[in-house]
Amino acid sequence: MSSNSFAYNEQSGGGEAAELGQEATSTISPAGAFGLFSSDLKKNEDLKQMLESNKDSAKLEAMKRIVGMIAKGKNASELFPAVVKNVASKNIEIKKLVYVYLVRYAEEQQDLALLSISTFQRALKDPNQLIRASALRVLSSIRVPIIVPIMMLAIKEAAADLSPYVRKNAAHAIQKLYSLDPEQKEMLIEVIEKLLKDKSTLVAGSVVMAFEEVCPDRIDLIHKNYRKLCNLLVDVEEWGQVVIIHMLTRYARTQFVSPWKEDDVLEDNEKNFYESDDEQEEKTDKKKKPYTMDPDHRLLIRNTKPLLQSRNAAVVMAVAQLYWHISPKSEAGIISKSLVRLLRSNREVQYIVLQNIATMSIQRKGMFEPYLKSFYVRSTDPTMIKTLKLEILTNLANEANISTLLREFQTYVKSQDKQFAAATIQTIGRCATNISEVSDTCLNGLVCLLSNKDEIVVAESVVVIKKLLQMQPAQHGEIIKHMAKLLDSITVPVARASILWLIGENCERVPKIAPDVLRKMAKSFTSEDDLVKLQILNLGAKLYLTNSKQTKLLTQYILNLGKYDQNYDIRDRTRFIRQLIVPNEKSGALSKYAKKIFLAQKPAPLLESPFKDRDHFQLGTLSHTLNIKASGYLELSNWPEVAPDPSVRNVEVIELAKEWMPSGKAKKESPAKKFYSESEEEQDSADSSSDSESESGSDSEEEGDSNEDSSEDTFSEESENASESEAENEITAKRNSKAKRKSDIEDGEKKNEKPKTSDSSDAESSLEESSDSESESESESDSDSRKVTKEKGKKGQQDRNPLTKDISLLDLDDFSPASTPISFPTPVLSPSVITDLEGLNLSTSSSAINVAAPVFVPMKTHVLLHRMSGKGLAAHYFFPRQPSIFGDKMVSVQVTLNNTSDRKIENIHIGEKKLPIGMQMHVFNPIDSLEPEASITVSMGIDFCDSTQTASFQLCTKDDCFNVNIQPSVGELLLPVAISEKDFKKEQGMLTGMNETSAVVITAPQNFTPSMILQKVVNVANVGPVPSGQDNIHRFAAKTVHSGSLMLVTVELKEGSTAQLIINTEKTVIGSVLLRELKPVLSQG
Repeated sequence: MSSNSFAYNEQSGGGEAAELGQEATSTISPAGAFGLFSSDLKKNEDLKQMLESNKDSAKLEAMKRIVGMIAKGKNASELFPAVVKNVASKNIEIKKLVYVYLVRYAEEQQDLALLSISTFQRALKDPNQLIRASALRVLSSIRVPIIVPIMMLAIKEAAADLSPYVRKNAAHAIQKLYSLDPEQKEMLIEVIEKLLKDKSTLVAGSVVMAFEEVCPDRIDLIHKNYRKLCNLLVDVEEWGQVVIIHMLTRYARTQFVSPWKEDDVLEDNEKNFYESDDEQEEKTDKKKKPYTMDPDHRLLIRNTKPLLQSRNAAVVMAVAQLYWHISPKSEAGIISKSLVRLLRSNREVQYIVLQNIATMSIQRKGMFEPYLKSFYVRSTDPTMIKTLKLEILTNLANEANISTLLREFQTYVKSQDKQFAAATIQTIGRCATNISEVSDTCLNGLVCLLSNKDEIVVAESVVVIKKLLQMQPAQHGEIIKHMAKLLDSITVPVARASILWLIGENCERVPKIAPDVLRKMAKSFTSEDDLVKLQILNLGAKLYLTNSKQTKLLTQYILNLGKYDQNYDIRDRTRFIRQLIVPNEKSGALSKYAKKIFLAQKPAPLLESPFKDRDHFQLGTLSHTLNIKASGYLELSNWPEVAPDPSVRNVEVIELAKEWMPSGKAKKESPAKKFYSESEEEQDSADSSSDSESESGSDSEEEGDSNEDSSEDTFSEESENASESEAENEITAKRNSKAKRKSDIEDGEKKNEKPKTSDSSDAESSLEESSDSESESESESDSDSRKVTKEKGKKGQQDRNPLTKDISLLDLDDFSPASTPISFPTPVLSPSVITDLEGLNLSTSSSAINVAAPVFVPMKTHVLLHRMSGKGLAAHYFFPRQPSIFGDKMVSVQVTLNNTSDRKIENIHIGEKKLPIGMQMHVFNPIDSLEPEASITVSMGIDFCDSTQTASFQLCTKDDCFNVNIQPSVGELLLPVAISEKDFKKEQGMLTGMNETSAVVITAPQNFTPSMILQKVVNVANVGPVPSGQDNIHRFAAKTVHSGSLMLVTVELKEGSTAQLIINTEKTVIGSVLLRELKPVLSQG
């Protein structure tokens, strides 16, 4: 076996042991110490021999191993002379590998590479596109100014090449040539202009990258290619998509007017609520005409939406920043779900995404509130991720969720990661300042942390308490006394300094403690940290001014110590204080104002988010991440007041006919392939009354949103309608007629519609949900299959209709066939009759579990829409705890609408619904008009799917739409059931282990009377009492509205003042939430 095999074995790490041993001994020199180097030398010599061989197989083998070395990061530069000789090889495989090698090392070995220039120039004419592209790459990698003209010529030729791969490499070479010789800019711009007109998706990303590097300010080059780039975007490779989206974001900010004007007008209306009519009229006269979105603006927003589902995190982030910077605020919400999805990626991606979410959540909390739990900290998260999640949780905190967040923060404070625990304490402080309702709770919690064993936690708590007390100092003298005692145990300088500052500021409120603290500090002055020494000096000065009788000598002693301190800051402060507070002949005019200077009212600190000032950087950029302007950063311009001429984006008629005619024909032959054709947008808005804003061009979308979608389609119309080919007109006509037929069918169905069963309405609305969430990239064939599914659903509905002809309100549980027995509400029948009827149960099972009437209905109402936000329309809702008449899986909700304005409100109805997957809603019938000061109560049904997720929807009037939310407490997701003690125990026996949660409740014995327990439990949850043979055990039973799962609650009284609270249910999440809500209520007096 030759040395060739050794070289191979050593390179690959394989080979037989015997052969390896023989070769190793043969290569080690007598010198011994240099054996390793001689081995490497031998190996490279071996490769050189193979490259000089007459056999192509040996050369190919050598090149493969050399490229393998490069891939592993090993240095192969010494082989350059041997490799470059093979640049003219006839074998295409060898030539490709030689070019790969030369691209890597041409810049280092420029002189040798220059010898082969003529070979590269010949290769630019090679019939193989890969060789032509590789030759151009090598040529552009030789960074010698003398060959700039040759490179320029090569790039111009490659830009006109028939192969899109070669044109792509020409775009890459443009950037290299520009960095080598910026004076070639004008000639390169000509090439870029030519390549921008290219219709290949392979070239688009690369040429836009070249445009961004060479001439980002030449927006005029983009005008004619804007629509083409928008339509090609979905097919461009991922990194090209990122570059194009960032470029188009900048373009949109210069060419379109702000879509946020509409929101600004709404805000102005709210601000001017109390202005006189004359002032209002004057302002409305001055207002400009209402905002209409440019069709090209809409085209960009619509064509980037499918990319939110990209597997590449950078693409999703790019689309998110585009929506944030250029879409209407009402549409930006769709990016939140995609960004939350990216949090499942690796930690580096999470870090960038969380930084951007932190910036967004400051301005628009509502976008990320539904995903609050996605930002809860995991134990496996690194500290950088934890602190960012804390930041976002703080930004999202409001009155509704603060109690949940504070419980979460309590856990974080106990973390082993001390940096994270300290950050959590700062977060609690910020929540206390932002939400005044919980400031006392937070302050008490932080005071409790002062007794923590961990010094870092205590120190951070002291610093945060100091800031909170600054905001309301008069109320908390006791806390200041408590903190003064901590000076003996706390050693962290920042915490000690904070306590001393607090005592100094409040020295008049703690007149007995402050002098004693100064006495202790005077003893340890010399050993204290510089930060603490400065605060001791300040404390001495303040006490000298307010209580000189007790502290005069102490202060003079401290000033003498400070006078000879090693730190010049302390010496300076000492001299300054002495001159200011101790009057003598040299004292200036300031000494009489010493008290005002030292004891002036200090402004409360502003606890602000560190991400507050980052919004002026474009999201997703390096500058945003670092919070400083990075090299090469291109700022987003402000929206223009008046939109520039949109006709600059119109393409010439001849060009259109030439370019798009083939795609029109192709479309006619196979209508399913119309995803990338511009003709799809060229529809007449008058005929698109059914559904339009499906990014894939599918004809079916959610029926309830047809009006809104058609209005959006008006914006998406292309401005070159006049130049449409006959083929496109035929297709458009077909689509419009199909849409018209569909809308006619739907109208007919609405007229003939009978009362639906709950199952059919569930199926119908779930279909609508799925079409909404999955219509982003479907073809027509998908939409046709959905229509078939809907028809089947309708047939099923017709089959079920005969069952529901004679429905009485007593048969609410029998709307759909179910395994549960027929039930009769208790208000109609007396308990004795119920007992007699138990034997007549039609169910095959022996246990009788029937829905009972609610024991207690709390009349507490929740604000759905405030009269200020609703422009006079106010809405409140409450849960009547009755089975819903709209379906047995729905929770009944009663909404009271009030007109508090002095004008009639017309056409009150439910608009767009933004429900989580699976959730259904039965809306009330539209209200024609509501007179001033009048009110009306309507009923709705919502299937919450046994969860406390928020049902978000729009409450609309004739003129406005308002975003509102309904969120149930867990107790409202239940219906009480009548069940015997025997059956209760039997069911409880089957729901043990993981299905059982329990807690110990401690309270005064007088709170454990049967009436008190019943009152407290039914107030929290809609459960029914179960007869019990034992005085110390109270049982309650209910079932979940959606799934019908049993919820068994047991309160077992123990000796003394304790009780065991046990909940058994299959729905463990609901069970644990109910336990958390019941425990504090039962504990209260």
